[in-house]
Amino acid sequence: MSYIKANNILPDELVELIQEYIDGEYIYIPKKESNKKAWGTNTNTKPELEHRNNNIFNDYINGIKMDELTKKYFLSIKSIQRIIYYKKKSV
Repeated sequence: MSYIKANNILPDELVELIQEYIDGEYIYIPKKESNKKAWGTNTNTKPELEHRNNNIFNDYINGIKMDELTKKYFLSIKSIQRIIYYKKKSV
């Protein structure tokens, strides 16, 4: 996240009004609900994780033990258990 100087984008009157509430501090202004994007929409992370989780579940179904899956996928036993649990639920 980068910062933008309020003086460069806001009218002086508005900057002065904001300074009455917060002076010289950082303030976060959240996006409008209509501008928010769902997690993973800007990257390939979501489909990559889904693919990885499918592979984990398929390996488990094919007899690979959980402790082996932790080493293969570099995840904790809890993460492997969670993935398998949710995949079983969705089948």
